[in-house]
Amino acid sequence: MSNFYILRALRNESALGILLTFIYMTSNIILFDGVCNFCNSAVNIVIKNDQKSVFKFAAQQSVIGTTLLAKCNITESNINSIVLIQEDQAYFKMDAIIHICELLSGWPRIFIILKYLPISFGNYFYTLIANNRYSIFGKRNECMIPNNNIRARFL
Repeated sequence: MSNFYILRALRNESALGILLTFIYMTSNIILFDGVCNFCNSAVNIVIKNDQKSVFKFAAQQSVIGTTLLAKCNITESNINSIVLIQEDQAYFKMDAIIHICELLSGWPRIFIILKYLPISFGNYFYTLIANNRYSIFGKRNECMIPNNNIRARFL
C-alpha cells in the first residue's frame, strides 16, 4: 500500500480507520463467517498449522470484519466465501484457500495442488459446500470467542 493511502487515512478517517489501514497493509487477514461451524473449524486448522503466526482473523459479522469488507468493496449480502486480504488484494473461494495453504505448514499444504485445476472447477465445489454449510455443519448463535492463547491474532 502506498504512502498516499496512509496519508489519506490519517487525514480523513477515524482511529479505527487508521488502525484498519495499518492492519490492511501489513497483515494476511482471513475474514470468515463467525457463526458457521465449518468456518470456525477451518480457522482452528489454520491456527494450528500457522507456525509463524502470519495470519490475523476477523469474523465477517464483526465491526472490523464489515469495515474491511467495505474497504474491499464487498457487501455482506454478496459474500458467501472466506476472504483473504494480503496487502491491498482480496482473494475469495479457492483462490483464498490456495493462498492460505501456501503459507501454512503440515497437512493443509496438500490443498496447494488445487492451483493446478481450473479455478472454475474448484469454485464450483466451494460454492456447493458454502451454500449448504449451515444445513450440513450447523450454525452458532454468536461468533466464536478466542481463548487467551490466540486472542491477539483476532482483530
